Amino acid sequence: MKLTKPFYTRPNVVQVAQELLGKYVYTCVDGILTGGMIVETEAYAGENDRACHAHLNRRTSRTEIMYHEGGVAYVYLVYGIYHLFNIITNEKNKADAVLVRAIEPEVGVEEMLLRRGMASAKPNLTAGPGVLSIALGIDKKLYGADLTGNTIWLEDKGVTVPAEDIAIGPRIGIDYAGEDALLPWRFWLKGSKWVSKKR
Repeated sequence: MKLTKPFYTRPNVVQVAQELLGKYVYTCVDGILTGGMIVETEAYAGENDRACHAHLNRRTSRTEIMYHEGGVAYVYLVYGIYHLFNIITNEKNKADAVLVRAIEPEVGVEEMLLRRGMASAKPNLTAGPGVLSIALGIDKKLYGADLTGNTIWLEDKGVTVPAEDIAIGPRIGIDYAGEDALLPWRFWLKGSKWVSKKR
């Protein structure tokens, strides 16, 4: 069942980030379906989170989509090579987002391998937000895409993730955020080989 707007527009981005574990993300790019189960996420809050791009109400051409109502894609470029896929949550003008860091591939694996230039489906195929986007064909063209549409979307396939199976820790690569870098807002499935390497 495709996730609908009410899932994304809830006010607690940390809760949404946790509940995205076990959900499935799919893309249909150039007519090719790829996707898999989300196994790692990070939450970012528009209010009082120095790690968030919208901290201090920053509104730029890059961050403007963060101020939309939840249920759209925020895709941005890092290091000049990697596009990172984020899910905007909460009401309009709240600027909360969840970074999808890793998935367990389910469908379209051959296409993912082609996009990544890999011969076999090793865990690093989709373990990490940059390589995940390459595998799923996500780039700036999907900036602002409706997550209830037919190009990129999420589904609930009835997978229940017990609380004891969820690992919690600080987010990765945000040392600039000071004390906020220590917030336990990263979530991943314990024991999943598809989770990005830094534990």
